[in-house]
Amino acid sequence: MTSFDYDLFVIGGGSGGVRSGRLAAGMGKKVAIAEEFRYGGTCVIRGCVPKKLYVYASQFAEHFEDAAGFGWTVGEHHFDWSKLVAAKEREITRLEGLYRKGLENAGAEILQTRAELVGPNSIKLVNTGKTVTAERILIATGGHPTPHSALPGHDLCISSNEAFDLPEFPKSILIAGGGYIAVEFANIFHGLGVETTLIYRGKEILSRFDQDMRRGLHAAMEQKGIRILCGDVLQSIKQADDGRRVVETLNHGGLTVDQVMLALGRVPNTKGLGLETAGVNTNDKGAIVVDAFSRTSAPGIYALGDVTDRIQLTPVAIHEAMCFIETEYKHNPVSPDHDLIATAVFSQPEIGTVGMSEEQAGRAFAELEVYRAEFRPIKATLSGRTEKTIMKLIVNAADRKVVGAHILGHEAGEMAQLIGITLKAGCTKDDFDRTMAVHPTAAEELVTMYTPSYRVKDGQKVA
Repeated sequence: MTSFDYDLFVIGGGSGGVRSGRLAAGMGKKVAIAEEFRYGGTCVIRGCVPKKLYVYASQFAEHFEDAAGFGWTVGEHHFDWSKLVAAKEREITRLEGLYRKGLENAGAEILQTRAELVGPNSIKLVNTGKTVTAERILIATGGHPTPHSALPGHDLCISSNEAFDLPEFPKSILIAGGGYIAVEFANIFHGLGVETTLIYRGKEILSRFDQDMRRGLHAAMEQKGIRILCGDVLQSIKQADDGRRVVETLNHGGLTVDQVMLALGRVPNTKGLGLETAGVNTNDKGAIVVDAFSRTSAPGIYALGDVTDRIQLTPVAIHEAMCFIETEYKHNPVSPDHDLIATAVFSQPEIGTVGMSEEQAGRAFAELEVYRAEFRPIKATLSGRTEKTIMKLIVNAADRKVVGAHILGHEAGEMAQLIGITLKAGCTKDDFDRTMAVHPTAAEELVTMYTPSYRVKDGQKVA
């Protein structure tokens, strides 16, 4: 019988890797986990968590303005970037400690080192040069921002990694990209008082979202004062004598800003891992190819989370980790369910969505009923703001099943989590109709839209 140093060796200390290692160790397995940076991964250290903290920070300027409409007088106020950065650092350090504590309490061995594959069951610990063996190896190394190295002057730009810890707070910024990260950071920086421009090669931001959500958010962002340049790309970036960035664009000429941020997608962290040596196949994007049970092409080696480029969301990585444990250690084969995943864009206003967009559903079903409501939220009636909330339900006319739900407005992310349950359960529009409303709330619109706003037949909108 072959003897190994470990039952499970996890490469990567992010959400998926830590969950896998902690659960396996808690079952009595001999587990080691290696991380070369900080435990917690992208989400905790330089992603979701600090992003949400900065979103909150960026909203206070509007809150102070809105207070006047409700009878409050707010005195002089100013923003201190260094205090926000320090407070963020304290919180992510606390969370990193909890990740480590969970692993320690479960009995996992925590290694602060880069780990690379040197054979089918062998791992090299780079810091010491030591080689260890494991019966099973799990790769959960996540991803990193695309450097866009073909762009002249890309080395003068920042990514989302650096955006949280800028040594000097910029007065102006140009953000390239039109996805979650670009849109969220555009709202963050603008809310903190930065002159913000977003440039995106597509016709509209957030290409995979429902058209009403995309257009509604675009309009709201421009109304706030964010400049959005669609159908355009960066040509080059140079540094001026005063340290600012001089940017050439394809269609809008030259721009001079304090910072340029590239938010042009993310790529898997697979370079230099020794995958070829171990017989692990990757695709043309460098992502590890896995089957329905997160198994790679090499026996005994598994991968999950962003490094597989299936769906790049933290809860998905955690779900895949739990399925891995069920399959490999509990003799209960479970394949990750990637269908109907609720998600949110923490823009201002937020987008919460689950299921198909109208465009997707129009291609999938012969006839749709589309229920749409657009209204001014009650808070705005006294604050004086003109932004609108948009809610939309996409219904397959054949069986009345709700196949898509989309919300643009305050707390849309919170609503999306709950409405995700209803779509996952296969609820129909009739189920929505017989559900009592909670009044006065924005969410009540989801259960009080009784008549279709319009129909879609064979992909074409009809009255």
